Amino acid sequence: MKGKAKRGDQLAFGDFGIQALGSAWISGAQIEAARVAITRNVKRRGKVWIRIFPQKPVSKKPAETRMGKGKGATEFWVAVVKSGTIMFEMSGVSANLARQSMSLADAKMPIPCRFVSREAIE
Repeated sequence: MKGKAKRGDQLAFGDFGIQALGSAWISGAQIEAARVAITRNVKRRGKVWIRIFPQKPVSKKPAETRMGKGKGATEFWVAVVKSGTIMFEMSGVSANLARQSMSLADAKMPIPCRFVSREAIE
């Protein structure tokens, strides 16, 4: 997870997005919580793209288990996110509404994020 993202660091689909400013594992539950926060705030107007996907399994052994006996069962799935990765994109809504809903999604993330827009990039 060291370094900056080499791909996935530009807006590709929407006009607004949130960009990770740090590196972390983001669980599927955190991604879903952010998605729900965005869609509820915009009242299902516009379009939302999720640019990260939890594809890495994290295993865990039960508590108070002796050593050996193999690896534990898969506990949850995570998306490995590097600094600079665009995590969510949105279009079809005003800039103020997009900024407000993306800040709600930012609150669900375990890393600091920033709001980016296509106008600021061009």
